Amino acid sequence: MADPHDPERPLRKIIHVDMDAFYASVEQRDDPALRGRPVAVGGSAARGVVAAASYEARAFGVHSAMASVTAKRRCPDLIFVRPRFEVYRAVSAQIRAVFAEHTDLIEPLSLDEAYLDVTENKQAIPAATSIALMIRDRIRQVTGLNASAGISYNKFLAKLASDLNKPNGQAVITPARGAEFVAALPVRKFHGIGPATATRMERLGIVTGADLRDRPPEFLRQHFGKSGEWYHRIARGIDHRPVEPHRIRKSVGAEDTFDADIHDPCAARLEILPLAEKVWQHCLARRLTGRTVTLKVKYADFRQITRSRTLSCPVRDAADLRDLALDLLQPLFPVDRGIRLLGVTLSSLESSDLPPPRQLSLGL
Repeated sequence: MADPHDPERPLRKIIHVDMDAFYASVEQRDDPALRGRPVAVGGSAARGVVAAASYEARAFGVHSAMASVTAKRRCPDLIFVRPRFEVYRAVSAQIRAVFAEHTDLIEPLSLDEAYLDVTENKQAIPAATSIALMIRDRIRQVTGLNASAGISYNKFLAKLASDLNKPNGQAVITPARGAEFVAALPVRKFHGIGPATATRMERLGIVTGADLRDRPPEFLRQHFGKSGEWYHRIARGIDHRPVEPHRIRKSVGAEDTFDADIHDPCAARLEILPLAEKVWQHCLARRLTGRTVTLKVKYADFRQITRSRTLSCPVRDAADLRDLALDLLQPLFPVDRGIRLLGVTLSSLESSDLPPPRQLSLGL
């Protein structure tokens, strides 16, 4: 069967598997006293950050990258648990082995999620939905944990589908339904469109996928630069990116746009904390480290600068990454205009077999 958007392309069968509240679920699995209770993996100190939250905690609005003091305020009964990244990596390896029972086309996104191309799978099973169900059952048998899955004909839609029936569920978006599904979806729920971009779109009258689809490519390029081409395609359910099992990343980065501009250096320093942690966790999942740390700053007038430092030895842990980013930030104050965005990137990447690092950026 051909791709509905390009008859010259064969239709792919893509599964996105996402573990449910992975870190927190591992802790609840290993400690029965935590089951059914609101749990946050991370540090409870004043400058601590939530790395993961159980579904019981999420019911109170607690989520990853939230300041621990805010999380505790939202959920007074929240239980903080120290992260055990060596355990999470071991469980992730078990999950990866389950994937490999079905296909070698596996693209890990982090310790707890991956894309799989099962168009030609090892058991010659015709239905991707059946494979997804088998994978989820096998993960539960091997690890005792639940996973959710999304199935579709491309990565963008498979990712969206995996969120539809969480936790412990799966959903499929068929080729006949893809464009219609995207049209009805709020742009805020699009994978790859963050809160700041969604707000910009809404100011331009783009609230749903249908609104995005109706804007011409020229309009989208004018307002969103190179990303405009990507938005034009996904608004139609088009994504021709292959599953890349050996994709070589040039850099790993994270950034955040703030609701209110930052003028205070202490506030800016606090924002670096979760960004550095997020970057480092992505590196841990891929067993990578790097030698170049880059700080990105966008001011209230949209002027953007970067500051970088390249080391003789690779970054060893999240603390190193955070401290280097803070060193790059310090000379920028005082600022004439407020800061609307901060970003941290690690590049000059190389493989790493370092032991589990100290995770001081979680406030432990």
